[in-house]
Amino acid sequence: MSDEQSKKRRSQHWFGGTSKDNFIHRSWMKSEGLPDDSFDGRPVIGICNTWSELTPCNQHFRELAQRVKNGVLQAGGLPVEFPVSSLGETLMRPTAMLYRNLASMDVEEAIRAHPLDGVVLLAGCDKTTPATLMGAASVDLPTIVVSGGAMLNGNYRGQPIGSGTHVWKFSEAVNAGTMSQAAFMKAESCMSRSAGVCMTMGTASTMASLVEALGVSLPTNAAIPAVDSRRYELAQRSGRHIVDLVQRNVRLSDILTRQAFENAIRTCGAIGGSTNAVVHLIAIAGRMGVPLTLDDWGQLGRDIPTIVNLMPSGRYLMEDFYYAGGLPVVLKRLLEAGRLHGDVLTVNGQTMAANVADAECFNDDVIRPLEQPLVAQGGLAVLRGNLAPNGAILKPSAATASLLTHTGRAVVFENIEHYKERIEDPDLDIDASCIMVLKNCGPKGYPGMAEVGNMGLPAKLLRQGVTDMVRISDARMSGTAFGTVVLHVAPEAAAGGPLALVQDGDVIALDVPNRTLELRVDEATLAARRAAWQAPAAPASGYVRLYHRHVLQADQGADFDFLVGCRGDAVPRESH
Repeated sequence: MSDEQSKKRRSQHWFGGTSKDNFIHRSWMKSEGLPDDSFDGRPVIGICNTWSELTPCNQHFRELAQRVKNGVLQAGGLPVEFPVSSLGETLMRPTAMLYRNLASMDVEEAIRAHPLDGVVLLAGCDKTTPATLMGAASVDLPTIVVSGGAMLNGNYRGQPIGSGTHVWKFSEAVNAGTMSQAAFMKAESCMSRSAGVCMTMGTASTMASLVEALGVSLPTNAAIPAVDSRRYELAQRSGRHIVDLVQRNVRLSDILTRQAFENAIRTCGAIGGSTNAVVHLIAIAGRMGVPLTLDDWGQLGRDIPTIVNLMPSGRYLMEDFYYAGGLPVVLKRLLEAGRLHGDVLTVNGQTMAANVADAECFNDDVIRPLEQPLVAQGGLAVLRGNLAPNGAILKPSAATASLLTHTGRAVVFENIEHYKERIEDPDLDIDASCIMVLKNCGPKGYPGMAEVGNMGLPAKLLRQGVTDMVRISDARMSGTAFGTVVLHVAPEAAAGGPLALVQDGDVIALDVPNRTLELRVDEATLAARRAAWQAPAAPASGYVRLYHRHVLQADQGADFDFLVGCRGDAVPRESH
């Protein structure tokens, strides 16, 4: 790299001269023990760390960051680690999703305000991946994502158990009277056995898979277990590659193209990925300025078979996925079938096709051939109708096939508190043919669009052997969850969408094969209800009020209206 080229780097606006400001910037950095040649024009690489003891999934990120630093130093760069908001779905209330956009602002402004030429994003627990990538996309510097990896497989009484997935199963077994409370408590320590994210194909592992499919991480990033030494080796290589990206000026916009997003949508169907990927991918694309809509999910993913046999759709866990060959096998099989764009660029400088050319599968039951899928049409179903004019989604691979075409009587819960008050009432008029409807849990309504859409079934029905019912809401559900659950109904109830008008006893028709969701109530009745409807009170103050005022609907990615679009890497004016 010539001196002329290095002078064009962002970091040189801070460090590359003899002015008073350059003096101050270098002097303060030298207090950390950095030698003079640290500022000789070499790339300055930010390591964006979402480590926190309040985010157990990301507890190993200090060591991961060190490995990235080692790689940056080996490649001749200057690594600088910085913290950003850490979003842990495990502990945050009311939901980490409420703070995804806030964390993305933290990431964007931290990158923009500092002398960074490229960034490595350390992301793990659910929302840290979209939040960091959204923030970085708004700045458009060279960027690589290093995921934290999944925890070790759970094991209870000799049987594999999956984080999240078995919480729902065991909880319902307790309510059904088929599992004791003591046994339930003993399973607790058998599930979360190490650092890392959920070892099911939940949202965290889905997003780790999708960043690999997008090309913004190195190959095999998705599935290496968190505590496997190969996770640290990948982090170190990522440190080397980010320096190369800076030297070649390969930015996120060179990687995150429309074709890359199409690859990610199809990959999501093949892995049986989380429904949460919809709002996250649309939001990331929005920050990059790439057109991506709910209809793209319906069209591009509809005929994609689910071939990854992992919970909650299947039987295995993330360790098994890695040992079977990991995401490169899935990508190779999709490419060979003509389902992916193989010529897209990835962060290691190779095309997607080149990256997976030598991928091998070591267990065809974990990663099935396309002609022997777990589910023939595994992509997320996008539903529309008078109950969801702007769309709703359902995950067929996690649903009960017999319920995908179903008409039933609505049992309505006005909000999550109403659900909790009412669900165990022995006099609740509900049977297995009913459709459970939950309102006011969307982006504005909760607020934050919490993962409450997979409502637990009434204990009285569980004791009768009922294991699934159609459930409809404007909420999300955990990627580890399962069931015939219609989610992300848009517009949401709190914004005055048709969902707000549903009452007990209304007839609702779900037709997943034809992608429709209809409320069978005459228009005159709906008009009268609409005239009587009152919007819920807005939050009084603070960040939540900002969120409520500016959050977009689920079909638009639930980002803030003022954050959509790429703002680029403008260097701030000097301040001294």
